[in-house]
Amino acid sequence: MTSSEPREAAAGDLALKAHRTLEPLHAVTYFAPEPAERYAELGLKGQMRSYFPSRAAPLGTASLELVIATFFNFSPALVARAIPSAWEVTTPEELIGARYAGTDAAYRRILGEEVLGSPEMTEAAGLAREATTVLDPVGRALFAAHRTLPWPDAPHLQLFHAQTLLREHRGDGHIAALVVAGQDALDALITYCAHGIGASEAMIRATRGWTDEEWAAGVQRARDRGLITTDEKLTLTPTGLAEREWIEAQTNARAAAPYEHLGADRTNRLRELARPWSKAISDELFGGGR
Repeated sequence: MTSSEPREAAAGDLALKAHRTLEPLHAVTYFAPEPAERYAELGLKGQMRSYFPSRAAPLGTASLELVIATFFNFSPALVARAIPSAWEVTTPEELIGARYAGTDAAYRRILGEEVLGSPEMTEAAGLAREATTVLDPVGRALFAAHRTLPWPDAPHLQLFHAQTLLREHRGDGHIAALVVAGQDALDALITYCAHGIGASEAMIRATRGWTDEEWAAGVQRARDRGLITTDEKLTLTPTGLAEREWIEAQTNARAAAPYEHLGADRTNRLRELARPWSKAISDELFGGGR
């Protein structure tokens, strides 16, 4: 172990904790009904039909190939149901406006006007916005695109935008780690499910669009590579566990700069402020499952 590894691990751990606390503040844009209603008004009905173009909108009229590449783990066939046909009925600019309008409405309903106008919300927005000032766009296309958007005026939307930047920066770094590890989209999903670190296999398979045949072939390839055991249940081998934990450690370490900039005390203050809001959103949208 090098002398820098303990410090890097500690910084990565803080980054992971911050991500877990703050992520529901961003996820509201995908799961609350208000954004979906705004997208439907533009002609995009259905969660996945609106998900890809609304998240990709800062890239401009992105091609199918670009969205597949930057979103990484979704079936190309699923992406193709939305891109590029979405651009025939709406524009990136309209989608960006709908995303912020829908998120604003969701925040107002779930958190309430008193919270949105509170000094605590202004403080949290300031901390999160400051955290984004050290994010490097090099090699992170989706983050770089979102970074070009103007900051909203309202503190709660500044907090939303800041968390969007933080999570897209983290996500781009995660994809880089997967690529370096030699994992393709199905490898990434299968080892993620086998690791048991987040969403269930059922949810992943329901939302990523891979057919049963494609999934089975991916499982067999992962077995052939020695990443998972031959058991019916997805279980990592020691090799697979080491590879997955390396990927997660790299993801956390590469996402640590904003929280190193804030320092542990101010990062924990941001988490303290955001925790009840994230819980309220999770309880509303996921029944407290996050």
